[in-house]
Amino acid sequence: MNKTGKAVVIGGGTMGSAVAAIFCAAGWNADVVETDASVRAALPGKITAAGSVIGNGNIGGTVTIHEELDAIDWRGVDIVIECVFEILAVKKAVFARLEALCPASIPLTSNSSSFPISDIGQGLSTLDRMLGLHFFMPAHLVPAVEVVRSAASDEAVTERVCQIMCEVGKKPIRVQRDVPGFLANRIQHALMREAIALVEEGFASAEDVDAAVRYGFGLRYIAAGPLLQKDLGGIDIHYAAAKTMYPHLHNDQEPSAYMRRLVEEGHIGVKSPARKGFYDWTEDRIAAEQLRYETALLKAINILLDEEARKE
Repeated sequence: MNKTGKAVVIGGGTMGSAVAAIFCAAGWNADVVETDASVRAALPGKITAAGSVIGNGNIGGTVTIHEELDAIDWRGVDIVIECVFEILAVKKAVFARLEALCPASIPLTSNSSSFPISDIGQGLSTLDRMLGLHFFMPAHLVPAVEVVRSAASDEAVTERVCQIMCEVGKKPIRVQRDVPGFLANRIQHALMREAIALVEEGFASAEDVDAAVRYGFGLRYIAAGPLLQKDLGGIDIHYAAAKTMYPHLHNDQEPSAYMRRLVEEGHIGVKSPARKGFYDWTEDRIAAEQLRYETALLKAINILLDEEARKE
C-alpha cells in the first residue's frame, strides 16, 4: 500500500489545482495557497473534478485552501510544490519566503517549465533541498514528471522526491543537470521548430503536419521512445537519413516570424477571444476536441499502466 502524507502546493491555477488533485486522489492531504479570491473560490470544484478522473470517482485525501503562506501548519508536510506564474522574480520571492518559513527537512520544488532551479534558488542557503518538479499539462493525466537537479541538489532529497512521485502514481524522469527546458521541452521545441517551419514555408498544412505525427512516427512513441525505436529499427538507417536531412533542418535561434505574428495578433489558440491559432475554432469544436483529447489520453495511459503492472 502506498504511503500517504501531506503536500503543500503554492498557486491554485491550472497546474496547481491539478497537482493538488494528484495528491488527493492518491490519498494524500494537500494544502493549497492562492492569493486570488476568485481562483480560491473555484479550487474545490476543479480539484474534485480532476481528482475524480484519476481516482475513479474516489478522492481519499483532503484539501485545505489558504490565502497566505503564513497560514500553513508545517507539521507533517512531506513536500512543497510551487506552481505560481512563470515569472522568475515571482518564483524567487516565493522560494525566499519558503526558506524562511519551511523546516529545512522538507524538499522545496518548482513546477517551472523553463527556469533552472539554480536560478530560482540563487543566493538561498538551502539550495541543496531544492529541485525542479516539472509536470506536463494536463498534469492530472500525463504520468511523467521531470525531477530536475542543480549542482547543489542533495542526492538523498532527489531520491525522496522521486519516491513521493511514485507513491502518488506518477513516473519520475530524472534530469541530472539543470538545463533550460530540461528534457521533454527541449525535445518538444526541436520538433515544434521544424513543424512550424514546414507550415510557414508552405510544405504542408497544420492538419497534415499533425496527421504525420499522430498517424506516423508519433504512434510509435507510446510503445518506444525515440532512442529505443532506433535501436529496434537500426541506427545505421537513421544515420544515413540524418546525413541527408540535417543540413536542411531549421536551427533558428529565435521563434519563427509566423509564430511571433500569431502571438502579436492574439491568435494563441482556443483561449484567444478570436478563437484562432494554427486552426480556427468555434465553441462547439473546442468542447468536442477537448473531450476527444482527454479520452485519447486516458486510453493511452491505460496502455502504459497495463505495461507497468506486468513488470510488477
